Amino acid sequence: MVAYSFKPFFAPQIETRSKTQTVRADRRRHARPGEALQLFVGMRTRHCRKLLGIDPTCLFVSPIHIQTNTLVGGIASIEIDGRVLHRDEIEVFARGDGFAPEHINGLDCGMTGKTARENMGHFWLDNHGAGSFQGVLIGWNG
Repeated sequence: MVAYSFKPFFAPQIETRSKTQTVRADRRRHARPGEALQLFVGMRTRHCRKLLGIDPTCLFVSPIHIQTNTLVGGIASIEIDGRVLHRDEIEVFARGDGFAPEHINGLDCGMTGKTARENMGHFWLDNHGAGSFQGVLIGWNG
């Protein structure tokens, strides 16, 4: 079983199962398809809380490459398992990853974008800076 921690503004979307994926940097061991996942907010703090009563199952782990750029509003390109996403697909991906304006704008996270891609770009620039990010996309059952 592998555990993942999330920012508090993602918690409602995970609990309602509208967010069923996460992007993570490479590490020694990630979940594998078929394994149970434990999803938390505030892990390693006294405010730690498990988000779901029943642990979801990992469905896939795919390599992901995200290119960020301050000139294009954050997300310049996303490539999943060798396939470059089209502009419209990036918006769908960003929504699925929890950045839809209707879900997070107005929360205490500083995002006010008109699109999910814009919010995701703001988040990525703040947390990873401009440039290239390589990691994995992990999806679970909803």
